[in-house]
Amino acid sequence: MPFIPHTEDDVRAMLAAIGVKDIDELFDEIPAGLRVDGLPGEIPVGENEMEVTRTMHARAREDQHQLCFAGAGAYDHHVPAAVWQIATRGEFYSAYTPYQAEASQGTLQLLYEYQTMMSGLMDMEVSNASLYDGASALAEAVLMAVRANRKAKSKRIYMPRTVHPVYRKVVRTIVTHQGIELVELDYDRKGGHIDPDSLPESPGDAAALVIPQPNFFGVLEEVDALTDWAHGHGMLVIAVVNPLVMSVIRPPGRWGKDGADIACGEGQPLGVPLASGGPYFGFMCCRQAHVRQMPGRIVGRTVDIEGRSGYTLTLQAREQHIRRSKATSNICTNQGLLVTAATIHMALLGPAGLEAAALASHRHTRELLQQLESVAGVSAVFERPVFHEAVVQLPLSVSDILRPLSVQGIVGGVSLAGDYPELGNALLVCATEKRGSGDIASFAENLQRIFVRLNAPACPVAPKL
Repeated sequence: MPFIPHTEDDVRAMLAAIGVKDIDELFDEIPAGLRVDGLPGEIPVGENEMEVTRTMHARAREDQHQLCFAGAGAYDHHVPAAVWQIATRGEFYSAYTPYQAEASQGTLQLLYEYQTMMSGLMDMEVSNASLYDGASALAEAVLMAVRANRKAKSKRIYMPRTVHPVYRKVVRTIVTHQGIELVELDYDRKGGHIDPDSLPESPGDAAALVIPQPNFFGVLEEVDALTDWAHGHGMLVIAVVNPLVMSVIRPPGRWGKDGADIACGEGQPLGVPLASGGPYFGFMCCRQAHVRQMPGRIVGRTVDIEGRSGYTLTLQAREQHIRRSKATSNICTNQGLLVTAATIHMALLGPAGLEAAALASHRHTRELLQQLESVAGVSAVFERPVFHEAVVQLPLSVSDILRPLSVQGIVGGVSLAGDYPELGNALLVCATEKRGSGDIASFAENLQRIFVRLNAPACPVAPKL
């Protein structure tokens, strides 16, 4: 969109029209102690268009030809070229919130198809039209569970440490000042999961239990036992899942005796490429009984007087649409373009294609673990089954290993030192369907050479892999 700045005469005319002396007077309610006189010194002077273009091209070159073995919530999956070729067509690329149903039938139908696909993938009855990202989707799910569980007198939520650390931080930021207490559940050091036998026999009054599947370590949780334990103590169950993995393992709607109550997570594995941090989109599904507490928008299908299908927004629970006191959220949104890509992606691949991508990712991760463990000094941290990614122990500091790997064009994984210091030199690695045997062998060979060069403990020169 072209930027047309106001001239000095324009500014003076507008200020005069509203009876204000200068622009600073518009902000005179801000205390002087909170104001900043100019930008901090470490912020560089603005560059012109040519310099900015040069900088962006240089950074783009840095992103090329990297073998990515990092996961941790953002995955380097194959996205068919047709997905974004269609998603960036004008009618999709510039589509806005479909407030006027009569002028937005295409957008509404796409969202309806997306909801249908996500409900089927999660085996749940209702899906909204998406949220910001996986972390904020979990925060919204926590708020929703507190509203929906009227039997619980407290606002206590059991939050396992096996949930993504960033998700936990975002949830805490959003809900802490709303009187909601987050109670952390520690994980089993051998299995990397929440041991059902370690759960308290008398957990007290609580609104919900959060269950990740797979969890942040890639480990599969015992979802049936956890779900039944939560329901047995009057809690709702919030599932935080990888949507691609749900194509091959039991979805949240079939966990335990009665299934999870709410399912949410990050939709990036469905047709959204890695892009230096985003944008991504969050998804949320739930039981029909809780639909009135679901944030966001829900698209419905009906027929007109001539029997033709028509689509409209049937539930809008945001304060923008209803009385503020009745709103379920004031941050929920629909990441329309990303949902468009995800819908096209799921339609192109179909159930068989999604399953093939998930199984290939799992197969390559097993191969990656086997190759890395053949390098002296490397071992798997947890003994339970994993899916999609896993944690390995290194004989040296992870940061000392990731730097030389990066020089060789390999993104070697994600260090867990900051969030899980008790695991020592732990590295979270992942292999999607895009990582072939040659890529995996290259990772292991480069890792072995780095160990030898750095004189890693228990790392003699090993036979060629």
